[in-house]
Amino acid sequence: MSTLAPPQPSPAQNKRAVLTRLNNTDRRANRALKLLALAGGALVFLVLIAVVYQVISGASLAFDKYGFGFIVHKTWIAPANEYGGLTFIYGTLVTGVGSLILSTILGVSIGLFLSLMAPRRVAIVIGPLVEMLAAIPSVVLGLIGIYLLLPFIHSDIEPALHSVLGFTQIFGPAQGAGNSPFAAILVLTIMVVPIIAALTRDLFLTVPRELRDGAEALGCTRWEMIRGVVIPTTQSGITAACVLGFGRAIGEAIAVALVIGGVPAMHLSVFMSSYTIGSVMANVAPSAISSLETSSLFYLGAILLVMGITTNLAAQRISSRAGRIR
Repeated sequence: MSTLAPPQPSPAQNKRAVLTRLNNTDRRANRALKLLALAGGALVFLVLIAVVYQVISGASLAFDKYGFGFIVHKTWIAPANEYGGLTFIYGTLVTGVGSLILSTILGVSIGLFLSLMAPRRVAIVIGPLVEMLAAIPSVVLGLIGIYLLLPFIHSDIEPALHSVLGFTQIFGPAQGAGNSPFAAILVLTIMVVPIIAALTRDLFLTVPRELRDGAEALGCTRWEMIRGVVIPTTQSGITAACVLGFGRAIGEAIAVALVIGGVPAMHLSVFMSSYTIGSVMANVAPSAISSLETSSLFYLGAILLVMGITTNLAAQRISSRAGRIR
């Protein structure tokens, strides 16, 4: 008796079968990845729409009563049911712009040092330390501001600035215990510097080495090379990084609420207590005495949401234009 053995596939057939299985697996994996990415994007979009809807619906009562006049009305008297947002918008812009100026100077300088000046061993150590500042919780920075910055600001910085720049009225006489927009500016600067420093460092590293070496070969000093080659090449990216930092600054609430003083008033002097949108929402929302006050806080939230979305869209547009130019 003889038995018939099944025919064995050839090596070529084995290879084709393996490739077929791999292709089928790749197609299923690509389809699953596409669906996962689509679901993630749709979830983000739905969450944003839900947030916008909740904020607008919460602000409807105040909007019906005040309209757009809420933005230019600066009175906030809860017992009299009189609410306006100008004071808080002003405080938000003052602290945001002030911290942007300081953090731009410090952040760009740190980025230049880490990317073009520091020895590699030093840059490897300092770079992560700077980025770790962004991981410090805002409430911790607020406590640092209360117990370390405020006494120093009140006893040393405010009198010194007033004696030199007091004629501008921006740096008026020292007030109280140091709680002021100036203290909020310093705290926000600590929060924004890591963002600008990290982004600008990466930008400066993208400048082709041939351009930098060529400028130095033509006799340029290090500063002339940075001013004439590095900064112009990355100017749009630096602007985008600063805009992102500004968006981070105007949205901060807890740290600012701890050091700004909490007085709903507009002052030219940055040494007098004030409020921002984020800080007034953090302080007043838990103890709102009427539905109109709660709705007014939602109105402030809508204004802050518009400011934040606008700054982020502006940063994206600037960075995309920089990419097209390159």
